[in-house]
Amino acid sequence: MCGLPALGPPGQILRFAAVGGVNTLTFYACYLPLHRLLPYFAAYTAGFVTSMVCSFFLNTYFTYRTRPTWKKFLLFPLTQVTNYGVQSVGLVALVSWCGMNSTVAPLAAALGAIPFTYLVSRRILRPYTGTGPSARTGPFARTAPCDQGEPPPVRSSEPA
Repeated sequence: MCGLPALGPPGQILRFAAVGGVNTLTFYACYLPLHRLLPYFAAYTAGFVTSMVCSFFLNTYFTYRTRPTWKKFLLFPLTQVTNYGVQSVGLVALVSWCGMNSTVAPLAAALGAIPFTYLVSRRILRPYTGTGPSARTGPFARTAPCDQGEPPPVRSSEPA
């Protein structure tokens, strides 16, 4: 596929999915009690923010096995803007347009946001530096070559 970023190692994707499951349970554990006290969208937002903080720490330590920093912590909410947007549109569409129960709709909306969340969070938590050994294997290190005569990368054990 021309121009698409590499997804990353399968183990990392599986860890991301596991963290997503824990994150969804965290969200739902916040959302359900708040849903009894607040309108569904306010309860959704409060649960989302709480689970986002948990997601940051789980993804830095477990998924990407990197050190959390204040810079990453402050940038991480920016990565969640896409996730929040996709989930919010999905939630409103499912509840308002499709008539889905507002207790179940957030789970369905979260499923649709998974691919976007993975790519964006990986970009923030494991940034591509363009140097060193990770330059060829980083998350956005190399896109698939377009059919424009670009040769595949040469990998050799001989010094350059």
